[in-house]
Amino acid sequence: MSIPEIKQKLSIQEVLEHYQIPVKNQMCRCPFHEDQTPSMQIFNDSNTVRCYSGNCPQSNKVIDVIDFIMYYEKLTKAQAIVKAQTFIGEPSSRYRNGRVKEYQELPMDKLEEVFYKMKQNLRQSKKANEYTLSRNLTPEQLEIGYNGRTYKGIVNCIVFPLKDTSGKIISLYGRSIKDKNHYYLKNRSGLYPCYPRAETQKLILTESIIDASSLLQIQEIREKYSVLACYGTNGFTSEHKQAIQELKQLEEIIIIFDNDRAGKQATEKLAKELTNQNPKLQLTTLELPNKDINETLQLHSPEIFTELLEKRTNLEIRNNNNLEERSKKIEEPPNLTLNQINQLIEQSGIIGEENTRLLLFIIASSYKTPKPLHAIVQGSSGSGKTHLISKIADLMPPEDVLRFTRITESSLYNWGEWDLVGKNIIIEDLDGLKEEALYSLRELISSQKLSSSVSIKDKKGNIKSTQKKVRGIFSSLSATTKGDIYEDNMSRSFILAVDESQEQSQKIIEYQNKKYAGELSSLQEKQAQKQLQDYIRSLQNLEVINPYATQLQLPDNVHKKRRLNQMFQSIIRQITYLNQKNRRISTDNQIITEKEDLQIAIEVLFESIILKIDELDGSLRQFYENIQKHFKTQEFTRFHIMESTGLKKTQLQYYLNQLVQLEYLQQFGHPNKGYKYKIAHNDNMQKVRKDLKEYFYNQLEKL
Repeated sequence: MSIPEIKQKLSIQEVLEHYQIPVKNQMCRCPFHEDQTPSMQIFNDSNTVRCYSGNCPQSNKVIDVIDFIMYYEKLTKAQAIVKAQTFIGEPSSRYRNGRVKEYQELPMDKLEEVFYKMKQNLRQSKKANEYTLSRNLTPEQLEIGYNGRTYKGIVNCIVFPLKDTSGKIISLYGRSIKDKNHYYLKNRSGLYPCYPRAETQKLILTESIIDASSLLQIQEIREKYSVLACYGTNGFTSEHKQAIQELKQLEEIIIIFDNDRAGKQATEKLAKELTNQNPKLQLTTLELPNKDINETLQLHSPEIFTELLEKRTNLEIRNNNNLEERSKKIEEPPNLTLNQINQLIEQSGIIGEENTRLLLFIIASSYKTPKPLHAIVQGSSGSGKTHLISKIADLMPPEDVLRFTRITESSLYNWGEWDLVGKNIIIEDLDGLKEEALYSLRELISSQKLSSSVSIKDKKGNIKSTQKKVRGIFSSLSATTKGDIYEDNMSRSFILAVDESQEQSQKIIEYQNKKYAGELSSLQEKQAQKQLQDYIRSLQNLEVINPYATQLQLPDNVHKKRRLNQMFQSIIRQITYLNQKNRRISTDNQIITEKEDLQIAIEVLFESIILKIDELDGSLRQFYENIQKHFKTQEFTRFHIMESTGLKKTQLQYYLNQLVQLEYLQQFGHPNKGYKYKIAHNDNMQKVRKDLKEYFYNQLEKL
């Protein structure tokens, strides 16, 4: 294959995807130097890229697909040409024992026999089995094969059969386990997993074959639904259309495409086509919690799909005007102020804690910027801290959210280099993480990367060491009951405490009762969620300039002032970023911070700054102030406190022991007869709060 042919058949976008380099607004971080902000521009019309950073060795060079491969893998030009050919699914000849061996052509008249051999190959290939395991695919339950280096066009691919109306294999689909690309045979025909059963009443359409195979492993889905894979967002073919037309008993089609903008737009387009084909057909869809079906299966138990299918909603697209109107809503959401955002947060079902919930939203949304932020939410067991961060995550675009109940010791090292970039990560229980997991999380937050030395086999089977990197440009929200034991992690995060007061509990109970009484609509919650998700999607990655940065100072008595100052300035930057549609944009495309942004930062960050000053963590402080309020100078027992707080015995005793150890309480009496307590230290934190607010607002007045 000639160089012009390679450049014509191989796009620069495919090359960037192969190396897992994320692209946003036709810009990406240059892989040829340490690039903190995107400095490489993609030119699709000329199929090239160009880096504009003066620190890059390839600065201002026009780089085509072959040059990119050559520079990225440090190859010669000839080696890069050979590598480029493999990207197109037409690999060059290879050498064995000094002799050239050609890849074989697939015998199209013997695909049944060939695929049977591929199934055997899968059982024998360690790397192919590792890939299927990583995708949660079980070969015993599915028709999957593996083509290593035998047949041309689907080299190093997990292979799936495409079948005709009689169930005969007439074509193959390959998913590369090396470059993650998709490969179809030239005469792409047939359907996966097969033509739907004639008696099908409910049909699920997926965006990809791997998504369909993921669902086929779930018995309840196999029994209740037929599953049919499309071949990408534009992969609903005439063969799919004809197969559906022949289903005389069909009542409903459930479209489950990827949870991104392309997937949602393709869902609407397909729904319109199916409606034109059969106006009486019921069309539904569902909201995936992760990027696609397969990723959802990897991160959750299979039972989640039963729950999601039960909650599926109708798709109603009647005409072109309706389609244009819905697309416009996705692309051009209305401008929102921070006050309006906070109101929508409340409408989404997060009641009370106005400053805390807004600060968590600000922190969570920072995943879209080059320098994301992180928060740890403290609270006693059952206080609702996990529910709070989960509800905040619901306000982010679902395709950008990763939720973890636990993180094992080495799991963060095993992600792909760019898998965690541009994500909002939710860690439901920080207490369940072991030290090694905490260390790797801490490194990702601080350095935005993990680097490890791993052993791999080269092409000759020799073991050699190489460096594996994982980039960590993500925001995170974590929940804990024991914040004080994560000192190193806490110093890198904003610390917030759940409001465990009786007043807050009453607000939540009243809201719950109104929902049960039918006075509040769950539709309103979903609409608020969607409006915030669309707003986050619409934000541009612009730099923020704060002209007041040198004029606003933190008090001297805060803990780790340097780091907190950096976090304080980061919150101001993120508030300005969220306000970008209401702020002045400079000629250099920079958003300019206004005084209002500083005031909002002080309000929402105030309690977090207090926690940095306070010797007590958030939930312990609330407990102690409750004691001060009820008992002041009188003696009391744990039973008295139990009556006033409603805390359980274990949590109550933990708080009492902490306060005695820190000498805030005096304990006396005998264990057999029961201890009594008395307040031994009054630090008057209310006065500290008042003085600190005056300190900040005095500075604001002088600006």
